[in-house]
Amino acid sequence: MRGAAPPRATFREVFAVREFRAVWFSQVLSVTGDRLALVALTLLVFDRTGSPLLSGLVYASGYLPWVVGGLFLSELADRYPRRTVMVVCDAVRAVLVAIMVVPHVPVWALVALLFVATMFAPPFDSARAAITADILSGERYVLGTAITQTTFLAGQAIGAVAGGVAVAFLGVRPALAIDAATFVLSALLVGLGTRARPAAAQPEQAQSEQAQSKQAQSKQAQSKQAQSKQAQPSPLARMQAGLRLVFTDRALRTLLLFGWLVVFYTIPEGIAAPYAAGLGGGSIAAGLVIASTVVGTTIATPLFSRFVGPRRRIDLMGPLAVLTCATLVLTALRPGLAASLVIFSLSSVFGTYQLAANTAFVIRVPNERRAQAFGIASMGVIVGQGAAFVAAGAAAEVLTPAAVIAIGGALGTVVALVLTLRWRRVSPPGGRHAAGRRPEPAPASRSVPLRESG
Repeated sequence: MRGAAPPRATFREVFAVREFRAVWFSQVLSVTGDRLALVALTLLVFDRTGSPLLSGLVYASGYLPWVVGGLFLSELADRYPRRTVMVVCDAVRAVLVAIMVVPHVPVWALVALLFVATMFAPPFDSARAAITADILSGERYVLGTAITQTTFLAGQAIGAVAGGVAVAFLGVRPALAIDAATFVLSALLVGLGTRARPAAAQPEQAQSEQAQSKQAQSKQAQSKQAQSKQAQPSPLARMQAGLRLVFTDRALRTLLLFGWLVVFYTIPEGIAAPYAAGLGGGSIAAGLVIASTVVGTTIATPLFSRFVGPRRRIDLMGPLAVLTCATLVLTALRPGLAASLVIFSLSSVFGTYQLAANTAFVIRVPNERRAQAFGIASMGVIVGQGAAFVAAGAAAEVLTPAAVIAIGGALGTVVALVLTLRWRRVSPPGGRHAAGRRPEPAPASRSVPLRESG
């Protein structure tokens, strides 16, 4: 019937897409293995040194490499076929982690290898996020995003608990061997389960070259065009163009900062070992603390995406962001382990607002710039988290871990309130960008100002 709303997509329809299943399962393997290895190394260092700062530094080593990978490597997923980028990144990480399994490798070398391996995570994740938008469209894409976010969080939770158990019963190197195997399986899934696609920037470049050749009326003009094609912008220039894409629009800036609020409410992850130790717990308790910071979002995200409409999701984004951070202030009361797990889980439930920010981000990003935009957004999240973990670890040398978490939650609450007020000014409730459906491709003249947070 004309004018009737299209039927809402279902999770079954999304999982019926073969390519999405392959990309999704590769993410399950990579995220779970990564978190298992990172938690195992962090607990190993805290067990040997007893220092919250050093354990925070090790945990941050799984995050800070994103400043390199996010800025300089993420654009590879736009310039080269995204399937190829994902497979190569998995292969490189499998080799690096396999080296970590070799006996008698010192702890500092394990951390250094982890640092290098993590640099290949941004181009992989950017390619995965971008290729998901190629595979799914409309409300299917929104549900697909909810699935991938839930998978990421579930993988973190499972990997955190598995890391604690591995340190307690198996040791660090078996955990690293499992991590290496997950990369190999992930590469096989992506390589065999998704179809080949050309680089996203290639069609636009080909059209531009065709237009230039048609306009050329002489050999001299053709020669000049050939010379201009050879002149490629430097990586620094491309990075600057990506940053302009992100920060030149007020609404997109605000959405990006909503995404970066995760820096405040994931502080419990970075100091989980000293926090658990202060409550009389060991490595398993620390793993439970880390898992509790994501388990609520893991459960709530698919429900939020399925039962809350697109416009309502956008309208709830600000209030939920405030509650995500404000809940952590309750740790100032110095709760026990069980109550702490409830507080962290409740905070993570409110963290479902990230789905709204992510979706709003995607609808503004042109396809040929999507992977770079995702890379910059992810880089900000990961680097911010790494810096926050180091700062929290240093603060926990002086203050109690509970006080550090409460202070971080209070700061995040203030920032979230400011962003909520700003968002109401740049995008009133029920505005034109509230819907979760992706728009038609934007013309080239609109490429630069478009972008959002993920």
